[in-house]
Amino acid sequence: MSSFNPDMLRQAQSVQKNLVRLREELKERVVDCDAGGGLVTAYTNGNGELVKLTIKPEVVDPGDIGMLEDLIVAAVTKSQEAANEMQQSEMAKVTGGLSLPGLF
Repeated sequence: MSSFNPDMLRQAQSVQKNLVRLREELKERVVDCDAGGGLVTAYTNGNGELVKLTIKPEVVDPGDIGMLEDLIVAAVTKSQEAANEMQQSEMAKVTGGLSLPGLF
């Protein structure tokens, strides 16, 4: 038979409050990654949302749109991976390293 543990409840509420704060902070933190040696750069916030994309004019070749598309996908993918790593690192600090699936 388990008994109610008020300390555990307070700790869970504290972690929840910290995670809400972290989510808001991560919205403001941006990582950037480039592809093609800086020809395309993607900027993603800590919640994994693409917030900006820059394309250098010299990469825009109407005869080779496929290359530009590939560079965009590569830059976005890299920036989302970097944002995810940042998110996981910051979450580990809040949760004390506990894996809590579905929080983000």
